[in-house]
Amino acid sequence: MELSSLGIQLSDEMIVVGMIFLAAFLLIQSFLVPAFGENRQVQKRLKQRLRAISDEAHQGSISLVRRKYLRELGPLERALESLPGMERVERLVEQAGKETPAYRVVLTSVCLGGIAGAAGFHLLPLPLALLLGLGVAYVPFLRLTVARSRRLARFEEQLPDALIVMSRALRAGHPFSDAMHLVAEEMAEPIAGEFRTTFMEINYGGEVRTAMLGLLRRVQSVTVMIFVTSVLIQKETGGNLAELLDGLAAVVRDRFRFHRKVRTLSAQGRMAAWILSLLPFALAGILSLVSPNFIPMLTQDPTGRQLVVAAFVMMVVGILWMRRIVRIEV
Repeated sequence: MELSSLGIQLSDEMIVVGMIFLAAFLLIQSFLVPAFGENRQVQKRLKQRLRAISDEAHQGSISLVRRKYLRELGPLERALESLPGMERVERLVEQAGKETPAYRVVLTSVCLGGIAGAAGFHLLPLPLALLLGLGVAYVPFLRLTVARSRRLARFEEQLPDALIVMSRALRAGHPFSDAMHLVAEEMAEPIAGEFRTTFMEINYGGEVRTAMLGLLRRVQSVTVMIFVTSVLIQKETGGNLAELLDGLAAVVRDRFRFHRKVRTLSAQGRMAAWILSLLPFALAGILSLVSPNFIPMLTQDPTGRQLVVAAFVMMVVGILWMRRIVRIEV
């Protein structure tokens, strides 16, 4: 009897932890989005557009950054960097504005996950220990993802001012590359660093198309894609680039302002989603402390377990529905 009751208790604990993990994951994916970021569908279309327009310029667009990156690594580090999957991690690190080698991020993730999993193996059941190890191992990548989102939001906030600076430089008689260099010198990070890299690729003999596509690959955003596409079309067909940049700056600024307004108006819905989704787990924890026999009476009964599962399914449906209401595609 004691072993069976212990097994039921561990099973209930694993079910509750799994429910909390799934609910938190859905909430993070649904409502913790960048202030000026793109949703999943927009990102998918952007990646398709990148593959369509930049396959022929892939090697040239990353050559300068890649050579500088590899020059600072030793033979063993280069071998580790050539492992499968490291290119995606390297791209994530670069987009986050960090200088940590990709293999160090992976090694840190493996070490943290292994230590947390080994410690949890002695304190928790095996499924919970594995879940704890995987969660801790994901922390370095989560930090890079958050840093990339914040850097992208900051870049797009600076982009209208950068376009105005370039427009004024072009009207003063400077060439396009010098206008980008002026932005790199006069403005703050992260847009200064990205424009500096693009200027160096052009200044060292690279094509403007290759350098601009490299900028788009490093800063994957719809507004940057519009800027790059406008510059490339103007280079092929001609026209007043300064006037084009002025108009683009106004569009980007209005779009950024509209995104901010939408996020402000949807803040109440996001907060309601967090509260309504996490409130049942908080109440269950409080009831377990106040009346330890109350929750087992519900979970040990077959009808009670069915009610708990039905309530959790309705909660997931509610999260997805609120996500659909709050996320407005612009």
